[in-house]
Amino acid sequence: MTPRAYQQVDVFTRIPYLGNALGVVMDGSGLSDEEMQAFARWTNLSETTFLLPPSPAAAAQGADYRVRIFTPADELPFAGHPTLGSCHAWLQAGGTPKAAGTIVQECAKGLVSLRRDGTRLAFAAPSLQRTTPDAALIARVAAALGLQPQQILAAQWLNNGPTWLGLLLDSMDTVLSLQPDAAALKGLVPGVGVAGIESAPAAPDLIVRSNREARAFGSRDAGASTADDDTPTVEVRFFAPDIGVLEDPVTGSFNASLAQWLIADGIAPARYVAAQGTCIGRAGRVYIEQDAQGQVWVGGDSVTCIEGKVTL
Repeated sequence: MTPRAYQQVDVFTRIPYLGNALGVVMDGSGLSDEEMQAFARWTNLSETTFLLPPSPAAAAQGADYRVRIFTPADELPFAGHPTLGSCHAWLQAGGTPKAAGTIVQECAKGLVSLRRDGTRLAFAAPSLQRTTPDAALIARVAAALGLQPQQILAAQWLNNGPTWLGLLLDSMDTVLSLQPDAAALKGLVPGVGVAGIESAPAAPDLIVRSNREARAFGSRDAGASTADDDTPTVEVRFFAPDIGVLEDPVTGSFNASLAQWLIADGIAPARYVAAQGTCIGRAGRVYIEQDAQGQVWVGGDSVTCIEGKVTL
């Protein structure tokens, strides 16, 4: 066993202990899959990551480092808050990207680009595949979440590495009032994320969408937030008891796929701030922006709360 540098980082927050904690082992070289999984189980954090040199093929494509991402129960091909938190830790430990202003991370999903805006990092949302879930499954998930059918405006399977079920609900208040039955939810889906959007003010160019009932959403500029505005216009919660996470404080991978879905369908503006973790005493903020080329970026602040060594 070897002493290894270790950081515990709070992600999607400027204020320590109000975001989503991440354990980062700064050098995972020589550790087996079983040893990584055992340590992730022991930390009992939603995710723990292990940094490694990039593979030769990835290095040739510009990768700066490689990351492996573990929940207490399993390894993930990609996850958002581990991507931001691992990059924050790598930079803080003296990592220097090959290309100025851009960091390239290798993970099981592939290569993920990150950019810096001051101290805030943002990752390029990976490619998304989405499909419509079976109505019977939606009904079972709704019952486990305590939802009435009319409160669900739309549903999609969202795959950007991990596969999550996404539900668009009728309001931010509905999202905040959920009291899920974890036992009933377990075994139904790998994870389910729910989102509610702040009602847009009435305007002549409202886009009216119907899903069991007519509902109006504003144009892409309605409710848009500036980069320095923390006021959320989207409320998010995420539940994944099957991977040992009853409710995740902030879920970057789900927010990424959610943004791609909602922006593509004209439901959300090209720039907004999402809140997550409210119901469990956190104040996560996720900064979404779609650039002129159509790439969705998912940003957040990170702060290091613990720094030292672990013996592995």
